[in-house]
Amino acid sequence: MTTNGLLQITLLMGVLFLLVKPVGEYMARIYEGNLPTFLRWMLPGERGFYRICGVNPEQEMRWTDYALAVLCFSLLGTAAVYGLQRLQGGLPLNPQELGAVSPDSAWNTAISFVSNTNWQGYAGESTMSNLTQMLGLTVQNFFSAATGMAVVIALIRGFARHSVETIGNFWVDMTRSTLYILLPLSIILALALVSQGVVQTFSKNTVVQTLETTTYDNPTLDALGNPVKDASGNPVTVKTSTHTQTLPLGPVASQEAIKELGTNGGGFFNANSAHPYENPTPLTNFLEMLAILLIPAALCITFGKLVGDTRQGWTLLVTMSLVFLIMLAVAEYAESPGNPAFSTLGVDQTVSSLQSGGNMEGKETRFGIVNSALFATITTTTSCGAVNAMHDSFTPLGGLIPLANIQLGEVIFGGVGSGLYGMLIYAVIAVFIAGLMIGRTPEYLGKKIEAFDIKMASLTILIPPLLILTGTALAVMTEAGKNGIANPGAHGFSEILYAFSSAAGNNGSAFAGLSANTPFYNIALGLVMFFGRFWLLIPVLALAGSLAGKKRIPSGAGTLPSHTPLFVLLLIGTVLLVGALTFVPALGLGPIVEHLTMIGAH
Repeated sequence: MTTNGLLQITLLMGVLFLLVKPVGEYMARIYEGNLPTFLRWMLPGERGFYRICGVNPEQEMRWTDYALAVLCFSLLGTAAVYGLQRLQGGLPLNPQELGAVSPDSAWNTAISFVSNTNWQGYAGESTMSNLTQMLGLTVQNFFSAATGMAVVIALIRGFARHSVETIGNFWVDMTRSTLYILLPLSIILALALVSQGVVQTFSKNTVVQTLETTTYDNPTLDALGNPVKDASGNPVTVKTSTHTQTLPLGPVASQEAIKELGTNGGGFFNANSAHPYENPTPLTNFLEMLAILLIPAALCITFGKLVGDTRQGWTLLVTMSLVFLIMLAVAEYAESPGNPAFSTLGVDQTVSSLQSGGNMEGKETRFGIVNSALFATITTTTSCGAVNAMHDSFTPLGGLIPLANIQLGEVIFGGVGSGLYGMLIYAVIAVFIAGLMIGRTPEYLGKKIEAFDIKMASLTILIPPLLILTGTALAVMTEAGKNGIANPGAHGFSEILYAFSSAAGNNGSAFAGLSANTPFYNIALGLVMFFGRFWLLIPVLALAGSLAGKKRIPSGAGTLPSHTPLFVLLLIGTVLLVGALTFVPALGLGPIVEHLTMIGAH
């Protein structure tokens, strides 16, 4: 890694660690109902909202009521986003006069944005009206993020409280997350992005003449949207030329801000954060990466404050940061040398690379290798899914890192809320394993971890691999699944494995070589996204209710301290071993064998 690359990474992590403490403490005050003075003018609005909705903010919920509220709220959001897409042709704020989205794509998109996945099988600029983008997708960017934050706060209350039956009020937690945290930060970031040239307008798309005629290979699609292939299995393309270019416009900066801060990831444009209208400069790229990490990292400090021991929060943050840096180092190492297939042997018997600057295929020159690998690692260690480079064009090992990040359970920073509650689940598993080693009932934060707690924790760990591996197997065994593959062999398998990993992990990024906007993938991935989000929320809330009802026990000589370097290593080992043991066989069929084939051919 170059000195410049190290400086960029150091700067990002340094700014992040400077911000996590004040932001984390601020969020703790919000959830405790202790608003800072400069926000108290908003209290009448918050109380008025509760009166309109018939919510009693003083009435707390048991975990079953909390879970029911989450599911009902999410179901209503799914129906609203689906309806907007199907009716957008007759609704206002549609300057491009776009028609209704197909039923299967509308279903996929609705559940995608409600589940905080933001998987996109379509090109946003040519599919969604401004009204759908704002009222449907952007609103759900706020609500799905706030839902994850509410759930982790409920789990934290489970650890912090004792001998009670309630874990808070979902409507209050969700409202405060949106009103006092996500909305102010989004306004600040959106203004910063606009100052750098990110588009924010209601103007109609503009068609301009290009200086040169552009010729490209356009893939031929069948009636279902699948690529047509020849007898050898290669995609059939048609030479296409154009001397015009459409400049897509719209309210981009407002969606971009919450997309990053809420670890949503759905781009206004098909090229996502690689598009110059979404991410035009190195400064916007820095701000977007920082925004993706900020709330997931700061929630660790919030956790420490709310449980009364800030060391616990810093322990989790250090654990996340160490795994993140390991993954980043591998990704950057894999991309820096370039693809050996582009190397040549000179007359002097020395090998020279035709990719002397590293593997720049699928990357933007304004970002380069380091910022592309850094963005890819950030967006997949969180559940953001935004991309500033084509993961499909990474080297096999470079592409393995984003895939493995997701398969670890999106707990290395993870999504807003969901990453922290996932890591807390791993902490429960870690102390359980340590308890087995010494023959003692495991404890974490003064709570005994018993049979019911381990069952709930196990469900949250086992459900994602079940969805990923079952979905991938189904896709590679059926014609409908195989028809979407444009790249045969190991890479095509990696594309399918990535798609189902991304859906189950509620990430939303893709290798993008897969034609996923078909009925099969829209329906299958939609189901995986739904169960990957809500089958996990229920056991997490059940665990929160169980912990809240327990008595607090004092620590003793046999208690494993959960704020020491030893616990950090135990927690890292638990996360890596569970992920590795589950997915190594599948990874061996995809990026690992592709890497061996690449170096073997060279």
